[in-house]
Amino acid sequence: MKLVFVLFDSLNRKALEPYGGSYVKTPNFNRFAEKAITFDRHYVGSLPCMPARRDMHTGRINFLHRNWGPLEPFDNSFPDLIKSNGGYGHIITDHYHYFHDGGATYHTRYNSWEIVRGASTDDWKGIVEPNMETISKNYHKKQIRPFTKNDMINRTYIKNEEDFSCPQIFGLADDFLDVNSKADNWLLQIENFDPHEPFYAPTRFRKEYPCSYEGAVFDWPMYDRVDETSEEIAEVRANYAAITSMCDEYFGKLLDKFDELDLWEDTALILTTDHGFLLGEHEWWGKNLMPVYDELARIPLMIYHPDYNKNGGEMRHSLTQVTDLTPTVLEWFGVGIPSETTGKSLSQVLEKDQKIRDTAIYGYFGAACNITDGRYTYLRYPKKLSADGLYEYTLMPTRFGRRFSIEELIDATLSPPFNFTKGVPTLKVYPMKNKDGDASAMDGLFSFKDAFTRLYDTKSDPKQASPITNNEVEARLCKEMHRQLVLHDAPNEIFKRLGIEEST
Repeated sequence: MKLVFVLFDSLNRKALEPYGGSYVKTPNFNRFAEKAITFDRHYVGSLPCMPARRDMHTGRINFLHRNWGPLEPFDNSFPDLIKSNGGYGHIITDHYHYFHDGGATYHTRYNSWEIVRGASTDDWKGIVEPNMETISKNYHKKQIRPFTKNDMINRTYIKNEEDFSCPQIFGLADDFLDVNSKADNWLLQIENFDPHEPFYAPTRFRKEYPCSYEGAVFDWPMYDRVDETSEEIAEVRANYAAITSMCDEYFGKLLDKFDELDLWEDTALILTTDHGFLLGEHEWWGKNLMPVYDELARIPLMIYHPDYNKNGGEMRHSLTQVTDLTPTVLEWFGVGIPSETTGKSLSQVLEKDQKIRDTAIYGYFGAACNITDGRYTYLRYPKKLSADGLYEYTLMPTRFGRRFSIEELIDATLSPPFNFTKGVPTLKVYPMKNKDGDASAMDGLFSFKDAFTRLYDTKSDPKQASPITNNEVEARLCKEMHRQLVLHDAPNEIFKRLGIEEST
């Protein structure tokens, strides 16, 4: 078995022409869709970046127990399982969170890894006293924040197209394939932080999307409500289109390499992302704060496998989820699927469009538990967002970019094992809170907004513009949510927090 797994970050499904997008030019995603099987109802699990990757590695949901964090000692990891069963895994990435506290246990699950430096706020260049007044003078005032400092510094070293990480990553992928295409039993993960913000792309891509904006550089919208002018909104969207076009072109070079080396005969290729991104839809930018609308939750997935090449160009409407990738890949490599896995193999769906799951749950730790059956989406928030009575369970006490403080650990207790911790107890610790004492995302950086329960019918209302009232559907989805919480051995406080026992 040979597999190339391409993971982009923040790739909005509707930006791709195979999913009905019309604004961004994506000829190579189109080209791949002609060979691949495209999944139309594929959903996230845990959010955002590192929680999503933990789901991918383990094949189970983790947002019910943990905020942003690393792989745990008891976690399964599909590349590690492939490695321990005689296969070889290699990752090429510019996703710098892998090398920070809170994410540093992922890349070492592979046999080898390569990192491309300089994406976004990567701690890359050592400049003790940067002249930020000069460096930042060409940027929009909304884009000048303490946490964007590194990005502005990094860009002074990224001038030519070959300096950008996307070309470097796909160039290194070509090198790997040139060396290893004749070998067998390997996984290559190509992971590009693009089109994650900032939406900074070479000029030739940006020229494809002209608009009337004439101000300072504005390619990084802050996670917040939209209050920009129509020209500013158009500029941000044009920059997102440009960086997505760059992703498309360099993905096309990978397809060229498949053609050149005739890899279509014996190599599988998966294309997906970790989550979407709001580009002004629902009057929001970004992620983390707002309800998990489908622009965030419903993500692209395209799969090519030589055994199913007769089905190339087909669309699958069956409900699938990120956790389904783990058992699928392990099955392809002939590796046993761990009992802790809750995802379902997609192999039978590749053969024929058929149901493998009734529902999927997804969300952020401490916020709503969201559920979909492929038509209805139900966003169930706790009545109060207070962090009182909420806990995280971990043996890896790191958060978003840092270790737990002594103060955070001083009151930790030992919790009995969960059904996925292989008999190992965990630390039970208080979660991060915002200034109001409410649960919050990513180490307290973001507070949840618009936090009220709602139900959407995405068949009649695909843009999720108008919540509906349907007691029968709500009761059915609450029952399914209860089943999913039991399946994932959710802590008792989660049932109470969501009021689920009152609805079943």
